[in-house]
Amino acid sequence: MTAITSAAPYLSLLEEHDPDLKIYALRSLNTVVDQLWAEIANNIAEIEQLYEDEHFVNRHLAALVASKVYYNLGDYDSSVKYSLLSGKEFNVNDKSEFSETIVSKCIDQYIELSQRKFTNEKVGIDPQLTNIFEAMVQKCVLEGEYKLAFGIALESYRLDIVKSILNDLVSQGKNDELIMNLISYVLTCCTTVSYDIDFRTQILNSLVLSLVSLANPDYTIITKIIVQLNDFKLVHRIFKDLLKSSEKVLIAFQIAFDLVSVASQELLTKTTEILDADPSLDKEDKNIIKLRRILSGVPTCDFDITFLSNNNNTDLSILNTSKKVLDGRNSIFHSAVTFQNAFMHVGTTDDSFFRSNLEWLGKANNWSKFSATAALGVIHKGNLSQGRSVLQPYLPGSTPSAYTNGGSLFGLGFIYAGHGGEVTDYLRKIVVDNSNSADNKNTDIILHGACLGLGVAAMALGDETIYEELKTILYADSAISGEAAALSMGLVMLGSGHETALHDMLAYAQETQHETIVRGLSIGIALLCYGKETAAEDVIEKLIQHQDSNLRYGGCFTLALAYCGTANNSAIRRLLHIAVSDSSDNVRRAAVMALGFILIRDYTTVPTIVELLSESYNPHVRYGTAVALGIACAGRGLQAAIDVLEPLTKDSVDFVRQGATIAKSMILIQQNENTFPEVKEFREQLSKTVSNKHEDSLAKFGAALAQGILDAGGRNVTIQLEHAQTNTLNMKAIVGLTLFSQFWYWFPLTHFLSLSFSPTAIIGVREDLKVPKFKINCHTKPEIFGYPPKSETQVEKQPDKIATAVLSTTARAKARAAKKDKAKKDVKDEDVMDVDEKKDSEDEKAKKESSPASDDSGKSQPESFYVKEPYQFENMTRVLPAQLKYVTFSKTERFVPVRKFKGMGGIVVLQDTTPDEPVDRIKTVREKNNTDAPVPEPFTIDPEVDKELFEESE
Repeated sequence: MTAITSAAPYLSLLEEHDPDLKIYALRSLNTVVDQLWAEIANNIAEIEQLYEDEHFVNRHLAALVASKVYYNLGDYDSSVKYSLLSGKEFNVNDKSEFSETIVSKCIDQYIELSQRKFTNEKVGIDPQLTNIFEAMVQKCVLEGEYKLAFGIALESYRLDIVKSILNDLVSQGKNDELIMNLISYVLTCCTTVSYDIDFRTQILNSLVLSLVSLANPDYTIITKIIVQLNDFKLVHRIFKDLLKSSEKVLIAFQIAFDLVSVASQELLTKTTEILDADPSLDKEDKNIIKLRRILSGVPTCDFDITFLSNNNNTDLSILNTSKKVLDGRNSIFHSAVTFQNAFMHVGTTDDSFFRSNLEWLGKANNWSKFSATAALGVIHKGNLSQGRSVLQPYLPGSTPSAYTNGGSLFGLGFIYAGHGGEVTDYLRKIVVDNSNSADNKNTDIILHGACLGLGVAAMALGDETIYEELKTILYADSAISGEAAALSMGLVMLGSGHETALHDMLAYAQETQHETIVRGLSIGIALLCYGKETAAEDVIEKLIQHQDSNLRYGGCFTLALAYCGTANNSAIRRLLHIAVSDSSDNVRRAAVMALGFILIRDYTTVPTIVELLSESYNPHVRYGTAVALGIACAGRGLQAAIDVLEPLTKDSVDFVRQGATIAKSMILIQQNENTFPEVKEFREQLSKTVSNKHEDSLAKFGAALAQGILDAGGRNVTIQLEHAQTNTLNMKAIVGLTLFSQFWYWFPLTHFLSLSFSPTAIIGVREDLKVPKFKINCHTKPEIFGYPPKSETQVEKQPDKIATAVLSTTARAKARAAKKDKAKKDVKDEDVMDVDEKKDSEDEKAKKESSPASDDSGKSQPESFYVKEPYQFENMTRVLPAQLKYVTFSKTERFVPVRKFKGMGGIVVLQDTTPDEPVDRIKTVREKNNTDAPVPEPFTIDPEVDKELFEESE
């Protein structure tokens, strides 16, 4: 068949009056348009006119030909326009490049319009565009590409499509596993992709309804949704359903433990209240009592401090060396050792260092004394049963020092962080009782500690009464107590986005003359906007456009927390612009630091994004770069981040070295030489920096802090900004890092980093909330994830003995003799030396082969860690996050997890397969401290037996 080389004959037919000839011409052109489009383009106006002619029978075919011509010309907008006008002539299932490209463009256009329509914009969408979109979704479903269908449906905010697909799958009798996987996929999209908050809420509510309708729903997924929605009514409904069946009670306990670990205090408190108010539940039922106890957080805190106390592996020689080389009379050095000790012993309840160094502790003055007392609270963090009595000697009324009183109240907040309980009322009383005397200096200091303590204890409680009480302190306009009140208002209303609170705080920030209060309010506003994304845009714009640099500083943190973990491109662009253009160094520093929060989930991209900023001429930008890397890559051991930080640890500016050192320690926390070989050199460098008399004080402070972070919690905690159980952000840890970063202005805020520490353990718990002793399997070698070796204790150098006088002739004779001996030995051992050298190289080769292989990112490859024959470790033992993938529970053991173990740490509720057999168990700190005699078991008296006993005694 002869190939057609010209479209002229067909084009000439377009000018004929006979419609049939025109239709024939269009059909012919449609088949050759991809080859002859350049020639046909000259007559595009005529083809368009045919479409415009409403009397022309096949006008849609004319639109299709026009669409193909514009496609080949590269004018995709016009091509899409005419393809939509072509109606049924456009075949969405055609496999041609034209069809696939236009469909792709149509979907993009539809998604954009549909998103705008969802946000109440008056947007009209072409019905043909909708038809093409829905046809493609249907095509995906028919081909079994469910995830692709869900993906584009979510992008276009079409909740009806998501519901329809799920309902069809259920009605078709598809297996539950497939449906669970798809729901899990949708949930992952909701948590990792930046959707409109209202749409996300609708999707999550819809997913819950689909899950509950299944015969065997996955309660792990339900827990994830509960946390996302922060819906206490949903929790109540789930618990009621589970408690009806004795077989599902343990699942209810597991969900409760998960919620305590990841949910807000407001959710836990309101869930307890609604359970108490439900008349259909028997309040005396033992399972209800246990459930309420778990939700109080007391068992979780008890298990955590027991683990940290029993496994405390702190290297006290580091602390003792720091205390010796850093002059305690200098407040910055005294504070450095205080913070170092607090971090090393956080949650371990081991305050022996303070008690054995009372003379050194006595050197603390003023705010150093405040920080030192608060450190006791950090050390006893989670010790809910004994915390109040530990701090009793330092609380108001027990000692006259205002700094000690304030510090103890601040520390009290850390003990009950996120589990305020009865201590909240105590701290509120102090705040209210002293609210009228904030102008008194001593009262001001006490109020500073009380407000901060109240904010930490009542964090995310959303209690408006507490907020109003703190606002009274703020309006007293005292620089010291006002700053603490401002921060605490943000902590109490964390993530609420409360409009009245935002208005009040922003208005007062523009009125007060105190820079510390303005800064406190700007960070408080950032905390209120946590996770609010687009809902916080009005406040963000007001702050980052404000003429006051302190409010622009807060604007950067507001932007960071509102879009925390979303990797939102618009937010990143704005922060990068501020980082290179703002007139204030403080604002530029904050903007770069804020990048770390936004990119928490996408942490591997951070080194690339900030690499150029790390070479900035401005030291504040370089400092911000270091902290951003520390935040985003905390606990990750990312080699690329360490490579960017390395030059900054040798920077010419002292505070840049400080920031880089602290960030590096956050990234390398819980790493040893097997998982990250460079950590040994880093530890040695920190020791040298602390001991170097010629080093700048800020750099020494940073090195001491870094030592404390590396060995935090007795080397048993890490910094995890994302919960493994629910794939949600760790709100408490993010807040801790936000406020810790404010130590630039106020050293006592350094203690807030303790909120970011998470114990790394698997804690198996029975139905009776006791911790049994049993073994767990781990398919690696024990030393791979073991504790790093403790530093060698330096032996004090003895005074040199007086040297004996030696004649010069004697010395020369000895030297000649030694030279001869050496020459003989060299000749004799020449061959041996060759062998030794070869042996060394072989040893190095073997060591290299046995050491874990690393990939480009510097993370060890898991294949090199896996061994077929596992070793066993005890319940309540340190298990690192990277180690969890090698951990398994034996199905033949007595204790089996109530839900399938998927490599998640924390508290695991166990099913006891032989509950009647005796079991050894681990006593918790709370049980050890409980000296009350146990309540005797119920018994009945048998008169006959009783009579015989009395007769025997007579």
